[in-house]
Amino acid sequence: MYKVPEKYWEKTAEQGIICRICPHECRVKEGGIGVCRTRINKEGEWYSLAYGNPCSAGIDPVEKKPLYHFLPGTRILSIATAGCNFHCLNCQNWTISQTGPKESQQYLMTPEQVVESALQNHVPSIAFTYTEPTVFYEYMFDTAVLARSKGLKTVMISNGYINPAPLAALIPYLDAANIDLKSLDDATYRNLTGGRLQPVLDTLLTLKKTGVWTEITHLVIPQTTDDPEHFKALCQWLVDNGFKDNPLHISRFFPTYKLEHLSPTPIATMNRARDIAIDAGLQYVYVGNMPEDGDSHTYCPQCNQAVIKRHRYTLQQVSLTNGACNNCGTSLPGVWC
Repeated sequence: MYKVPEKYWEKTAEQGIICRICPHECRVKEGGIGVCRTRINKEGEWYSLAYGNPCSAGIDPVEKKPLYHFLPGTRILSIATAGCNFHCLNCQNWTISQTGPKESQQYLMTPEQVVESALQNHVPSIAFTYTEPTVFYEYMFDTAVLARSKGLKTVMISNGYINPAPLAALIPYLDAANIDLKSLDDATYRNLTGGRLQPVLDTLLTLKKTGVWTEITHLVIPQTTDDPEHFKALCQWLVDNGFKDNPLHISRFFPTYKLEHLSPTPIATMNRARDIAIDAGLQYVYVGNMPEDGDSHTYCPQCNQAVIKRHRYTLQQVSLTNGACNNCGTSLPGVWC
């Protein structure tokens, strides 16, 4: 077990320990664990059960995260521990997210070993992904600090449900993030995830303000997040808050976990969502989990030439030089080297 830094929790006589890592701010009595299943109150101290013991570690195409404007065509070392601070009804990784480190198969990988693995495999970046990185924040933070010192980049694939103080401490060591924005309706958030909307919006705004490259994912779930007016409001919020040039990945839902009774999202619904996003003013809209993977190419906003052509997670053609369109010279937003 790893003792959580005291600035992220407090001890009270009446309520036990109050965790300050995420907005749930769990109040945990002696011997109890938090909502995320990764932190425990042991003899009045707050410990992480997820430090240095990932349940998943592998090398992926960076496009799989999904990140389309971040080191395209490169590979990324991806790690995760068991646990999550959301309980999404649609979770595709529920076998590891809806359990704890004690109940999952684990690897032993210190931050030093994670960084060394990235260096040995010649991958330029590390992703904290698959489950919610906030639940292994201490492990992620130490790994990110060490990675930065070795010239590696780091990426957080997250639901965005993290408190301001730990996020602010992490940001100097974070190069990119993909945040899952499920809806712009708080009731939908509560019903679907057990969390709240506003902290996610706050995380997005903080990442934008501090210059962390950010891409957004939105899953279109039938009867849940497929209302066109609600999605239009979500896109308008992104435009109004400075995310016009940040990629939006619209993902098609397939039945899983506690939503197996639903049908896959109709293709017509996905196409309509793409049109709504473009009409709202978003410059880079990608549609995933579709036949032939939808439209995953990147187009220059000035001359409309395809500057990156993709087939699923493989690059077929790149017509960018240092992030600028080879046809007209327009610079595209992103992290290109």
